[in-house]
Amino acid sequence: MERFNGKKTFRTAINPLRPKLIDTYIIRKFLGTFFGALALILTIAVVFDFAEKIDNFMEKEAPVRAIIFDYYMNFIPYFATLFAPLFVFISVIFFTSKMAVNTEIIAILNSGMSFRRMMWPYIQSSLFIAIFTFVLTNFVIPSSNLKRIDFEDKYYRSVSRKKTQENIHRMVFKNVYVYMGSYNPISQSGRNFTIEKFDDNGRLESKLSSNTVTYDTAKQKWTALNYYLRVIKDNEEIITRGKQIDTTLTIKPTDFSRDPGFVGTMTYRELNDYVDLLRMQGSDELKLFLIEKHRRIANPFAVFILTFIGVTLSCKKVRGGIGMNIGIGLVLSFSYILFLQFASQFSLKGDLDPMLAMWIPNILYSVIAIILYELAPK
Repeated sequence: MERFNGKKTFRTAINPLRPKLIDTYIIRKFLGTFFGALALILTIAVVFDFAEKIDNFMEKEAPVRAIIFDYYMNFIPYFATLFAPLFVFISVIFFTSKMAVNTEIIAILNSGMSFRRMMWPYIQSSLFIAIFTFVLTNFVIPSSNLKRIDFEDKYYRSVSRKKTQENIHRMVFKNVYVYMGSYNPISQSGRNFTIEKFDDNGRLESKLSSNTVTYDTAKQKWTALNYYLRVIKDNEEIITRGKQIDTTLTIKPTDFSRDPGFVGTMTYRELNDYVDLLRMQGSDELKLFLIEKHRRIANPFAVFILTFIGVTLSCKKVRGGIGMNIGIGLVLSFSYILFLQFASQFSLKGDLDPMLAMWIPNILYSVIAIILYELAPK
């Protein structure tokens, strides 16, 4: 409260984050450009994909309804969420560069609005896209991926992806290990099969060996044929031989013959449960699923990072105009994908932690975002 000419006046505090007309303007341009660019790129992707696969569709007589609803209606959301951060980056650079060329950015800053405050509608828009992408990737896309993969197996892939697995090692229970020299997914049988059980001190308690093991779909159990069972108890060995014996393995035939694309058909909760199972079994596939798990979290955060880079990079009017900023944006986009692919391969083939592998591009580009923010006109 203040006094002015003997009268009492009241001054109310103004929330600096209170929505303004300029916020609505930027949000509308952000989301409009993003979804417009997304629709354009998806249209191009669908056209090229259809041109590549039309011969297979015709050869296998794929129904038009199945092509549209089972394949492309599920292909579009998968492709959109996979590259959403890059679409955001290009969209931000495009419309912000246009605003800078039209001196709109200068007008906004000259009106008294700080650069930090001008970033607020960008953050709101990127938050909406990040949440939307996270929900789709973890809870909606998995079921649509399953339909898309089933369609590809039926009408596109000419050769079955099932192949013999070799030198399989699994821990199926605590201190219980399984080995198969080879596994044939067509006959659902394995060769040179052994189960070893150890006590907590690492001493062997029993070992079951068999030349052949098959999966009984009726009993949903593995049956060892011509087995040799060795049991060690109280420093004595009990040896048993027989024609066949059922086992209580927790492994199913699908665990040996799943395609790498299977990782995209699980929700986040299913993925976590499957990661725990693979970790218990000591599976070699563990890294692949851990990479997918951390990628689903890192991707939404990339939306924020690339938005910051896009704004700070394109808010200044440059001599090259919009073309120069878009060119720089494309270079950064491709370098981001390159870093992501290299990090994934180093994790799969080397000792790089899957979580670190998925966050290395975000960490690197966060540093770039901070540097560009400090250099941006305030």
